[in-house]
Amino acid sequence: MNLPRAFEEKMKHLLHEEYEDYIRCFDEPRHFGLRVNTNKISVEDFLKIAPWPLQPIPWIRNGFYYDGEHIHPAKHPYYFAGLYYLQEPSAMTPADRLPVEPGERVLDICAAPGGKATELGAKLKGSGVLIANDISNSRAKGLLKNLELFGIGNMLVLSEEPGKLTEYFTEYFDKILIDAPCSGEGMFRKDKKMVKAWEEHGPGFFSKLQRSIITQAASMLSPGGSLLYSTCTFDASENEQVIEYLLSQYPEFELCRIEPYEGFAPGIPELSSSGNDSLSETVRIFPHRMRGEGHYLALLKKGNREESGAGQREKKKVSKGTVKAAKLPEELAAFWKEISWELDASRLDIHGERIYYMPEDLPDMRGIRFLRSGLLLGELKKNRFEPSQALAMCLKKQEYSKILDFSLGDERIMKYLKGETLDVEDKTSAKEKGWYLVCVDGYPLGFGKLAGQTLKNKYLPGWRCQY
Repeated sequence: MNLPRAFEEKMKHLLHEEYEDYIRCFDEPRHFGLRVNTNKISVEDFLKIAPWPLQPIPWIRNGFYYDGEHIHPAKHPYYFAGLYYLQEPSAMTPADRLPVEPGERVLDICAAPGGKATELGAKLKGSGVLIANDISNSRAKGLLKNLELFGIGNMLVLSEEPGKLTEYFTEYFDKILIDAPCSGEGMFRKDKKMVKAWEEHGPGFFSKLQRSIITQAASMLSPGGSLLYSTCTFDASENEQVIEYLLSQYPEFELCRIEPYEGFAPGIPELSSSGNDSLSETVRIFPHRMRGEGHYLALLKKGNREESGAGQREKKKVSKGTVKAAKLPEELAAFWKEISWELDASRLDIHGERIYYMPEDLPDMRGIRFLRSGLLLGELKKNRFEPSQALAMCLKKQEYSKILDFSLGDERIMKYLKGETLDVEDKTSAKEKGWYLVCVDGYPLGFGKLAGQTLKNKYLPGWRCQY
């Protein structure tokens, strides 16, 4: 592989005697990774049903290698059930090492296409709120699909400049992840086109952007909260020097030790202007040391800035949605008899026919560009309610009363995923008409509407399988 001379010289200086080992890894095959969605299935239960051989990624609890040359997990019904996400192994590390707990307020500030955001949302276990933002509207659409596929309803998907978010979320978040736009040196082995992009926009271009993003994020983190910064590049100006800059601007931050793995390399304080020894607490991932492409991580905690009184979280006006009634709309209430969840009517937000269920304790966010605010429950039609694909993916089989559960080998599974009408004749008993949750081996795929022995397919057209 032809690497830019400037890049080669930099890596020689960075790696010293390890440089030849690094160069040899370009002749090795790439690694393919799969991360289990623990919001839907435990790792133990997934391994019982996994259709292919998997090998554990040793530093990721729910991560596995698979043979990407011969198997295609994105074409499997379990993928459409949201049981896993396909992700490069080293890229799984940032969300794994950010210690998110259920009930917290979490921000993924550069979130598309969703590899980190889906894991953060799974960690929340349906409580608290995940705000996933990406400045690119087109990329944010893919982010939204992946979050909905994963069954994450307590989320907002935004498409804004990070600087604008600071106007709404000052010291609001408990945890923030920044997987920053970068020069992508860690992707050279995986994607040769990244070399040309590096030559057009190298580390100097991105380091300025990264410094802006990390300081904006710092102002949105609550005192006592944690921030994880990551890139998929090796350049110190995008890594150690960005963290050094943050610490100079926000002295109340301190670096934290990242849960170790034997293949991790420490950050290099000598690459900063200050030589701050604490930068060795950051982590570098190199492809010649472990089976991953490359990453940099820094975990920081925000202390109280006593002189500014920043130790108290600012009280913000909370948006409660547009429905103030003490009960649900009649059409929704009639449908909701089939679901075991309890809904708080004050958290409903109705826009035209669409009805959303909002996370709790949100600030007033008028003026922000949304792709999705909360969980889209469905649409209010004349005298009826039509449930959404997003709702189907949030449900578990035992939470809905009308189920059509097909085994993996049933040909009707692929027909359903392609949008076809299904024959569901049951010779032992007739089924009641209405909305049914279609499942594969007990895991929801979407809704269908049954009349007689025929299921009208309601699988979302934009998600349908093309294989």
